[in-house]
Parts: sequence; structure tokens; C-alpha cells
Amino acid sequence: MPAKRKQSRNRQSWVQLAKNFVAQWPEVLEGIELTNMPISYLDNVRIILKNHITIQVDIKECLKKLSRNKVSAMLKSYINKNYSNIKNVDLKFDVLKLKKDMESKTSTLMSKTFKK
Repeated sequence: MPAKRKQSRNRQSWVQLAKNFVAQWPEVLEGIELTNMPISYLDNVRIILKNHITIQVDIKECLKKLSRNKVSAMLKSYINKNYSNIKNVDLKFDVLKLKKDMESKTSTLMSKTFKK
């Protein structure tokens, strides 16, 4: 019987995208195979509404003032509140942080797997 994958303790601080969101805007997540990820990997989010109003959320600045859970809840509420009026969503990721974390986690995993 395979071991169960350990779930993240702070799952509430992850941005979770609904399946219908991913289906409606596949170009938003083009090349990304995730339905959720830590909010700290986002730099900013621009939600462009059909009436040409733009909601800009600077995630880095928000994380300096609020907890990850509160920033995630705020972003989720913006999306839920304006869901039917959303024309476009632009996500800007902190690629350097994501790369650094992935490299450190990969090297940790590799060192545990192939330790001498």
C-alpha cells in the first residue's frame, strides 16, 4: 500500500482555483499544471472586469501587512464577488523565489534518496 502524501499544514494560505475557473480561462494558467499554490509565490494579481475596471492586488505588499491566510481570503473574495464580470486575470509570479525553493527542495529530496 503506497504511503499517503503529507498535506500542507497551512492549506488555507494557498490560492485555490476552482475547476470552472481553470476551464474558462485556460490561457491564464497556460503551461501551469497546478490548481493551487502558495500565495507567497505571487507578486501581484490584476483582475480586469468587463466594464474595463481593473482590480490590482500587490501580493508582496499585502503579505508585509497581513497574514497569508488573510491575503488569500481577500483575493478569493475579489474573485468570487466579481466572478461573472471578469474579463481577464493576470498573475505575476515571483519566479526567482519559486526557482530557489524548488532547487532547495529538490536537493534535499535527492540527498535523502541517494545518501551514502
